[in-house]
Amino acid sequence: MKIENNKVVSVTYMLESNPQGQEKSHVETADASRPLTFLFGGGGLIPAFESNLFGKVKGDQFSFSIDAVDAYGEVEAEALVDLPVDIFKVDGVIDMSMLQTGNVIPMSDRDGNRLDGRVVSVSGETVKMDFNHPLAGHQLHFSGEVIEVREATEEEIAHGHAHTPGMHEH
Repeated sequence: MKIENNKVVSVTYMLESNPQGQEKSHVETADASRPLTFLFGGGGLIPAFESNLFGKVKGDQFSFSIDAVDAYGEVEAEALVDLPVDIFKVDGVIDMSMLQTGNVIPMSDRDGNRLDGRVVSVSGETVKMDFNHPLAGHQLHFSGEVIEVREATEEEIAHGHAHTPGMHEH
């Protein structure tokens, strides 16, 4: 059975990334004990990832790269924001251990949408935060194998995602 819309696909893979002009680094692995299982065409994955798997069958190996613009986008300067240090006060106190360079802090925008921001620097009364996706500006390199392709159930299609054992148990 070929990978196409409304098929449930399971793959193993290794993901490496590299920012422009730098060495590749390992990002994550999905092995046979915890494969990536998804509804093909469900819109939950990077479109270029799916297009590289289209038409493959169980047992097919794959290896492809996705440029940053087709993955998580380029680094956007507007996503680097200077915030007043006072907004990080909890009960009137700033926990400086939280404001360490590289720490990721869950925040929300004016509309209440959750955003993860990475601390870039702290200087005086200002904290520079980066709200770009951690892989923005990175070319992604996937290599792996298709381990299963099956028909999606009507329920999976209606829900827009693959169901794995125990997913909807209460």
